[in-house]
Amino acid sequence: MLRSMTGFGTGLSETDDYRVAIEVKAVNQRYLDIEIRAPHMLDVFTEKMKTKAKEYASRGKLTIGVQFLDKRERDQELRLDKPLAIAYHKALNEISDLLRLPRPDDVQSIAAYPGVLTVVETQDVFDGAEPVLLGALEQALRQFTTMREVEGENLKADFMERIGKLSGYTEEVAMLGPEIVRQYRERLETTIKEFLNDAEIDEARIIQETAIYSDRVNFTEEMVRLRSHFEQFRSILENAEEPVGRKLDFLIQEMNREVNTTASKANNVRAAKLAVEMKSEIEKLREQVQNIE
Repeated sequence: MLRSMTGFGTGLSETDDYRVAIEVKAVNQRYLDIEIRAPHMLDVFTEKMKTKAKEYASRGKLTIGVQFLDKRERDQELRLDKPLAIAYHKALNEISDLLRLPRPDDVQSIAAYPGVLTVVETQDVFDGAEPVLLGALEQALRQFTTMREVEGENLKADFMERIGKLSGYTEEVAMLGPEIVRQYRERLETTIKEFLNDAEIDEARIIQETAIYSDRVNFTEEMVRLRSHFEQFRSILENAEEPVGRKLDFLIQEMNREVNTTASKANNVRAAKLAVEMKSEIEKLREQVQNIE
């Protein structure tokens, strides 16, 4: 199924010990880039979360936001950094001597300085958190995928409509081929008559020149390749079972190349106008394909 690169999903998982809420959102990007926004204490799970996300996305800029609540009652103890406390005390005494101020003998003041006392949790903060975390992420990714598939179907309908327009323009251009050659022959005969007045016109030479011109302006191959590109484009849209954005982007480049060549060969006002319309539709396709995974 065709998938958009943009999407959003949420997941919630809760036990007696933990509550995890996750948001997944994505925007367009050529390659896959996953950013985890979670509390630092969950850094140990970063790689597992990225691995899980890669099961659901292959392109795009994914942002995974995590809200984590630990509901357990944990044993805690205070850790004293003795060298740091001594260093603070020594430095304060030096300041006292320098400025001739009272000695800082208040222990509570020393203990209040950063790093002197730190809280240490004796219980493993991660015990049992992984399945809760990954469960919430799985929910968010599934919702995220559903949204991308819905958007993908909308894009598919738009693609089909534009390919239909391009096919119609292509057939119009193809029908111009004989008319372009006929007009050239008429212009050639008129020009020769103007130069030769009433002299006899060499019909064989006109036929020869017309044949040479016909070969030069022949864009049959371009028409065949365009039809083939349209058919491949439709087939990819109908049978997408994996990311197809790059394939579609390549086909669009080829379509643009064939239209440019056709316009150059045809050397015809109507063909030029049709080429402009075709390039406009192809550009719209190209813009939309940037949204496809």
